[in-house]
Order: sequence, then C-alpha cells, then structure tokens
Amino acid sequence: MDPVTGPDIDETLSTDLQRTLSLSDPLTTPSPSPSLPSPLDDCLDVDSLQELAVRGSWRSLIDKVSRARKLSLLKTPHEHLVYLSFNVLSLLKLRRFSDAASDLSSLLSPSSPDADPFDDPRYRYETYPDVYPGRSGSMVPFALRWIHALLPQHLGRRSETLDRLYLLLDLVRRKAWKRREVSVLSSIVANHFAHREFNVCLALIGDLLRLRPSDPVLLSRLGYVQTQMGDLEGARDTFARVEALSADVNLVSRNRAMIRVVEKEFTEAVREYEVCVERDPSDVVAINNKALCLMYSRDLSGAIKVLEGALERVPTEALNETVVVNLCSMYELAHVNHSDVKKSLGNWIAKVAPDDFDSSCTRL
Repeated sequence: MDPVTGPDIDETLSTDLQRTLSLSDPLTTPSPSPSLPSPLDDCLDVDSLQELAVRGSWRSLIDKVSRARKLSLLKTPHEHLVYLSFNVLSLLKLRRFSDAASDLSSLLSPSSPDADPFDDPRYRYETYPDVYPGRSGSMVPFALRWIHALLPQHLGRRSETLDRLYLLLDLVRRKAWKRREVSVLSSIVANHFAHREFNVCLALIGDLLRLRPSDPVLLSRLGYVQTQMGDLEGARDTFARVEALSADVNLVSRNRAMIRVVEKEFTEAVREYEVCVERDPSDVVAINNKALCLMYSRDLSGAIKVLEGALERVPTEALNETVVVNLCSMYELAHVNHSDVKKSLGNWIAKVAPDDFDSSCTRL
C-alpha cells in the first residue's frame, strides 16, 4: 500500500517526491485560474455570483444561474456569457466534467484545430452597436478560454489539454497580455512537471524568467525542478538567489527544507518547517510537509498530531485534499480500527467543507 497517494495532478504536483512523501508547495502547482475579467461591469448581480464563488458555494451558484435564465433576467449578450462562465466553472469545481463540457460546447463555433473556437461575430461588441455603442472586440471572458483548455484532461484527454494550452499561450502572446501569459505558462509548466517532463519545464521556466527575471517565486519553481532532476548544486544556487531577492522568509525556509528533504535529512527539514509555522500558523504547506517529515522520521503519532492540530486551529486553510489524504494514510498505519477514525473525520468534513471538496480522499 502506498500510504501517501496524492490528489489529482491539476491541484497538486505529482512528482517523484510527491509520490514518496506527498510534499506539496504552491510554488509547484498551477497558478489559479484568473478571475473573470471584463465584461463584468454592469452585469446583473455579478457581485453575489462572485461572493458565492469565493465561499465555494458552487451548488448555490448553479441554482442562481438557473433561476436567472428561467426568469429571463439576462438581457444582454455579455450577461449571458458571464453567467455561463460562472456556471461552467461551478460544474468544473463539482467535478461534473461532462456537464461542463456540454454547457461550454454550446458556445463554440465549428473551426479548424488551430482556429480560435470563440471567434464568432455573436461574441463581439460591434455586432450589437445599439447595446454597446462605441465598443469593439471580443466579450468572451478569459475564464471560458481557460476552462475550455483544461476540461479535456479531466475527461482523460491530456494531450488535447496541452494543445489547447499552447494555443491559448499563442493567443495571449499575440494580444500582449503579459499577466495572462505568465498564468498560462505556469499552468503548462505544472502539467509537464506532473508528468516528469523536466526538460520541457526548464525551457518554459526560462521563458517565464525572461518576463520576470527577479521573481523569487519563479526562481523557487526553477529550484524545485532542479531538485527533481538531481541537480542539487544548481538548486542550492537558485535558492540562494531567492534568499537574496525575497522578503518572504517562509518562502526561503521552505526552499531550505526542500533541499533537506531531498537529502533525506528529515529532522533538519522539520526544524525549517517549524520556523515557518511559528511565523505563520496558517502556513499549511509547512504544516503538511512537517508532518510528512515526522512520519518518515518514525514519529507517526507526532505527525498525526500536527495535522489534526492544524485542522482544529485553521480549518479553512488546512481543509484540503492533500492534508486529508495524508492524515487518513497515517490513520491506516497507526490504527487497527482506522475506518472508525476516518468516519469521524469524514463526518466533520461534511459539516464544514465547501461544495467542491472531494470527500473520496478519506478512502472510506
């Protein structure tokens, strides 16, 4: 039995370390999907939609969109697009991938594989001069393009997702959308990293660093790739650059700890993670990784206490699938009656978790 099986690759990075330790760090995860951009201004009740999304109330959000459609409250083309964006995002979060793909397909124009599937006069402001006087260009929210790229992977078609992400990268570069270029590149890097395609990662991170040469987060990502390739000296040099550039002391400490982990110096890694938690009790990356290092130092009961304590003290931050998978794996190792312990945890999760929490991670 693998005691530390990790969650889906689009949520945490399934690397060699991830498979053996289930260590996680936001540096090596895809950047979060961008917030829905303009056209949001003057859209019907969009603030309440955003509030539901922030709370993770995806089922309520779907109900709200459905009511707006049934009552014919949506009057303009961009309102329909914004509400559809929230609906598709909600379906994606709830893992209703086929439904999300079906909803999204209603927008797409038949096109060649290399064409923009959203390039349709229906989705341009100038098609409706009476509604949008003086405006031109596409009204398609960027989030729809992002979801369109990510969905195939959830349906077992990773190569299609990569094709779409690279097409999306080409689009944002042609439009000179620098912030979005960084987001798309980061997502592509994470996808290749998850499949141990490290040489591709290095090339893409080089592209990112040309955009932001002194970004400590990007440099840290480079260091993580170097550790996976066995280039510890290179990783040390990269992390030293981060230390010289970054005011984020926890970022620096987590980088130091990663080197210790790769060298299997788990006691030293624990000390680094403890420093992070002392500075920021809600640093769940450090908490999770500290617990895993304790487990591999043969202190299983201490590791369990660390994760249980985090769920009690900072439930909003600590309640994610990685932490729960690791905790349940530890229960399986520590308790003969682990099913009862996991059921108690599952009951608590059911009361406090957002709609998109994957309860199957308890493996009940």
